[in-house]
Amino acid sequence: MKKLFTVLPLVAALALTMSGCVSSKKIIYFQGSDEMFEQAQRIMQQYEMRVKPADNIYIKITCDQPELLTIFSQDVVMGGTSQAGGNIGGGGQSTLGSVYGYTINNEGYATLPAIGPVLLAGHTTDECADIIERKIREAGLINQPDVSVRLLNARVAVLGAVRSPGVVSLSSERNSIIDVLAMAGDVADNGLKRNIKLFRESNGQRTMHEIDLTQADVFNNPAFYVQQNDLIYVEPNKSKSIQSSPFYTYLTAGGSILGVVASVISLVLLFDK
Repeated sequence: MKKLFTVLPLVAALALTMSGCVSSKKIIYFQGSDEMFEQAQRIMQQYEMRVKPADNIYIKITCDQPELLTIFSQDVVMGGTSQAGGNIGGGGQSTLGSVYGYTINNEGYATLPAIGPVLLAGHTTDECADIIERKIREAGLINQPDVSVRLLNARVAVLGAVRSPGVVSLSSERNSIIDVLAMAGDVADNGLKRNIKLFRESNGQRTMHEIDLTQADVFNNPAFYVQQNDLIYVEPNKSKSIQSSPFYTYLTAGGSILGVVASVISLVLLFDK
């Protein structure tokens, strides 16, 4: 019995220490990067975004003969302002170029004035520009058009244990999950960096990718670069939720009191010897 009271304080102290200790392996980013990046690593993933149904894109057309651009200002689904300040919409004419916004339909097409439906879904914005340039030349409208295409509504939803959950707007077409989480305030203290899920819609299918930010090979994950409309979910640490509960607070306090009492009893028994 005396041995039990002697060992009891040590057990109580060890339990309290373990309850408040979090392994560094669960919180440190990119472990193993020193060995992995002794030599430069080739980027293997596709980071360029591809146009999808329901995307909004803008198309800018320029050429050295501004009068040829009037045909593209007669039918505008969603208009803007040209670089030169010319009004695009209502038949307005641009002096240097034309800027249009279009929504990709469910079949993946955008309908352009004087050209008609053009299949753009599944292509990068640079590929879309090449397709539109070719269509303009084939229609005999402009011999040497210069076309640029950009996404207008690229965004990613971030939910779960991050400091600022919500919808993150993407200002460029190359964004990693690290970029997105940084814009969401980083993973919260109760977030599991080793268990992040990314849901993606592509070609009529929804897929899920698991991402572990604590390992350096995250850079090779096929979902490291996000696509528009991705959903990122950071799972919360259940033990953290328990630790923040009143029950855990009382339990911890009770354990501390128990440890003190056990220590006192063991000392009394030692003096009685």
